[in-house]
Amino acid sequence: MKVTVCIGSSCHLKGSRPVVEQLQSLIAQHSLKEKVDLGGTFCMGECSKGVCVTVDGQLFSVSPDTVTEFFEKEILAKVG
Repeated sequence: MKVTVCIGSSCHLKGSRPVVEQLQSLIAQHSLKEKVDLGGTFCMGECSKGVCVTVDGQLFSVSPDTVTEFFEKEILAKVG
């Protein structure tokens, strides 16, 4: 599974760094490093949607407050 977090200017201001850090932690806690490829990219062109995250090409809007729910629903449920 390929998970990409936007680290462009707009998403950075909206919390992309804490989103990345929380995803790294959750992936490690659930021993998913072999199954989940977490990466970063610059602007995805959807700046108004908050921190943009794609999972195998599907776009999601995530915030530091919604990372855990997003992880459980869109990552853990699909690879676990």
